Order: sequence, then structure tokens, then C-alpha cells
Amino acid sequence: MQSVMEQQNQYVKQFPELMKGKTVVYVHGFGSSGQSGTVQRLRTVLPNARVVAPDLPIHPGEALSLLQRLCHDEQPSLIIGTSMGGMYTEMLYGFDRICINPAFGIADTMQSHGLTGKQQFFAPRQDGIQEFYVDKPLVKEYRLTTEGNFQGITDDEQQRVFGLFGDQDPLVHTYDTFTEHYRQAIRFHGEHRMDDHSFMHAVMPVVRWIDDRQEHRERPIIYIGMETLYDAYHHPAPSMMKAVRMLIENYQVYFVGDDVATMGPWMAEHVNVPAWHHTIYTYRRDLLYGDYLLSRQKEGDTMAAHLDFGSDTFKTWDDVITYFERLGGQ
Repeated sequence: MQSVMEQQNQYVKQFPELMKGKTVVYVHGFGSSGQSGTVQRLRTVLPNARVVAPDLPIHPGEALSLLQRLCHDEQPSLIIGTSMGGMYTEMLYGFDRICINPAFGIADTMQSHGLTGKQQFFAPRQDGIQEFYVDKPLVKEYRLTTEGNFQGITDDEQQRVFGLFGDQDPLVHTYDTFTEHYRQAIRFHGEHRMDDHSFMHAVMPVVRWIDDRQEHRERPIIYIGMETLYDAYHHPAPSMMKAVRMLIENYQVYFVGDDVATMGPWMAEHVNVPAWHHTIYTYRRDLLYGDYLLSRQKEGDTMAAHLDFGSDTFKTWDDVITYFERLGGQ
């Protein structure tokens, strides 16, 4: 049997082309540091990016000033912040940003979840400090600092900020707050802290979308018919998600169906982040312009090469994986 570590590591792989030659700033959460596990994941997954992850001062005014100076000097292509770091990241206007479980009400979170008094850092810090103390004046500082959230939003900022929200997060619930100000909010399957699976399945697709936009990169388009995704009991078909994860590495993948009431909830539950804004509702698949259309139904003349799922060539999703592996991204 695989160990827990082996099961986690199977999700992590490198993407040498993403953010290549670019600077990515990571902003850690409360009680963490620039040596956290998420930083290590970023450096592993994006081997040709320069990942900058400072240890933040405990006092929020000092932390925000440090981050603003850092971004001014580094001009990062992407800023990723988690929890408290997501709160700071929202205020770093003028850059592409991903706010993961952002703690906009961090002062209330501290008080309601016992994060006051003596605290231990979760990860080692460069200054060697292992403990810190949270008292009422510090909580007040955080409350005042968070009043600066959502003060610099422009039409351009709306396109540059993504919010990711774990649907099993027991600490922070700011999805509704975020959507009052920004449109690009996505729920992912995960908790407050990222693990390898949630990072690869939720964060990396968004990083890919951002990098593609920055590079004006156009990938070949694959449309996948909803009917191919599940079995007779509407359970995900074997190897379906393995195939989707593989396809989105090299292709622009869209999911196509005509039953809005059924398709939306099923996609959110089983495909999740890769389906966000990549789901198309239509009865006219023949009008879809792209490179490939994978479906079970007879399509007639189409503007994309039709791959007949269930045929001898594409009998299973493993057959689909083999076919596109041979194509090598073409």
C-alpha cells in the first residue's frame, strides 16, 4: 500500500513552462513564514520561476509596508496569498493576484478561534523567533488595517484578481465578502490550509490561465460532452479526472451540455475548478469552433474534429489519455 506521503506526492509535478523567467511573490498566512510548505510546493511546481516569500512582521502596518516596497522593487508577474496573506494580497493593487481563503475579518477570526495570547509560529523564520504574542492592541491594529481592503478596485483590477475558497474551511468564510467586490471567485474542494491535492487541482489551473493571458498563449481547444464524464449512475467515469488533469496541461478544455439544472451542480462537485467559466450550455455543438470535440452522440458536420467516445478507438478515458499523449499537445 502507498504511504500518505506517497499518495500526496503523486499529485505534484513540475510545469517548467509556466511563469518561466518571471517573479512570483508568495504572501504567507498568520503565524507562518516564507519557509512554509506552500512555498516549497510553488518552487517545485514552477521550477523556472523565481519565488520570493518574505517572513512578514507581526504588526500588520509593518507587514503591508514591506509587501508594498517588495512589489515596487520586484514587479512580480503574480502574487499568491493565503489566509492573512490573501487579505494583504488583495491590497497589492496593480498586479495579477490569487487570494486563497483570504482572511478579510482576521481580527474577528483571532478572537473567535483562540488566536490570542502566546502563539507559536507554524514554520521556521529567518530571524529564529519561534513565539509571538497577540494582545488587544495588536487585534485592533489588524482591524484597522483590514479597513484598507477593497479601496483600490478598478475595472482592470476586476480582471487581475482571483479568489479561491475552500468548501471545507472551518476558519474563514469570506466568499460573500469577496464577491461583493470582485467577480472571479471560485470554490474549491479543500480546507483552510492547502495540501498537495487542493494546490494542484485548484491553484495551478488558475496560475495557468493567468500565465496564458500574460503570454497571449493560445492552446488547442477541446470540447468534452457532458455525457462522456459519468457512468450509468452519474458517478464520474473511471480515469475521467486523470484525463482532465492531463488535458488541461496542454489544451484549452471546455465542457459542453444542454441541461443547465443538472450540469452545473455536477461539474462543480466532480470537476470543480477546471470547469469554472469553461462550461458551455448549447444544443448546437455543430457551431462550436475548435480543434476537437469528444462526445457520445452523433454530431453530424462539426467545426472540430469529432472523437466518438465509446467507439473502438475511444472506448474508455484511458484510451483518450493514450491518444492525446501521442499527439503531444497538438
